[in-house]
Amino acid sequence: MFTYLIKRFILMIPILFGITFVCFIVINLAPGSPAAFQEELSPKASQEAVETLKKLYGLDRPIHERYLNWLKMIFTLDLGKSFVDGRKVEDKIKERLPITVILNLLSLLLILIVAIPIGVYSALRPGSLFDRALTFFVFTGFSVPTFWIALLAMIVFGVNLGWLPISGIQSIGAETMPFHERLVDWIKHLILPVTIMSFAGLAGMSRYTRSSMLEVLKQDYIRTARAKGVPEKFIITKHALRNALLPVVTLLGLAIPGLIGGSVIFESIFSIPGMGQLFYASAMARDYPTIMGILLIGALLTLIGNLIADIAYFIIDPRIRVKGDV
Repeated sequence: MFTYLIKRFILMIPILFGITFVCFIVINLAPGSPAAFQEELSPKASQEAVETLKKLYGLDRPIHERYLNWLKMIFTLDLGKSFVDGRKVEDKIKERLPITVILNLLSLLLILIVAIPIGVYSALRPGSLFDRALTFFVFTGFSVPTFWIALLAMIVFGVNLGWLPISGIQSIGAETMPFHERLVDWIKHLILPVTIMSFAGLAGMSRYTRSSMLEVLKQDYIRTARAKGVPEKFIITKHALRNALLPVVTLLGLAIPGLIGGSVIFESIFSIPGMGQLFYASAMARDYPTIMGILLIGALLTLIGNLIADIAYFIIDPRIRVKGDV
């Protein structure tokens, strides 16, 4: 197991550099620049002022030189300073990162708690009314845009019924509330964004769990266990479910990038001060250091999530062994 982890960590390094290289090239080749954005804000700015801004931001240098300079800063744990307000990028990210991580962890937890039992129950009763309803839910989850569902939920539960808040993570004046009231207020603010962020994942994960469970239930060792008189509950929980979770765990690792990317949309819709909202504002302002800092953190979280999924896969299936392990 230790050798497996070492190999995975070593493999993550070139992948991370590859991600940052591609992102840096794409961002710098995109139309517009920080200097052009400042020129749009100040139409009377002279060409000399624009050129001065380019030199100040280092945009007059070749792109490969800028990337190497950025890498040198990363090795010293310096993400640079924002082009917008001059603040350190790491300080801006530290303010927003906890909120985004909490949102994604809650969404992932909700997907696991709800999707797996639903998929297993549907696989045990194929063709039933519940199974057909699940199929309808899956098609709805994949076909309907989640941002539209978010807006619809805000209108129904926030505006019309007034049950849930539709923006932010706390009410005005929450700092003066007692702890239990502040906790309830915080939970109310998270219900809509967490539920909507999980919607597509719930649909997909429940369907994958169902398909995997159906495939496992057809295996010879399941029939053999039933022929020996092993209790059905033991067969489902001990033999079938454990093997059915193998592809689900793999998909769980792939779901993490989608959740992080979805934060940009949902944090903007619900006005949540997380990394997604900061990324959107930075992209609009062509704030290259902040954009690259957020992409770097997002890439790290994605790679760590995939590593956790690989470890879980390693633990669940004892047949899997990496060459060199016992």
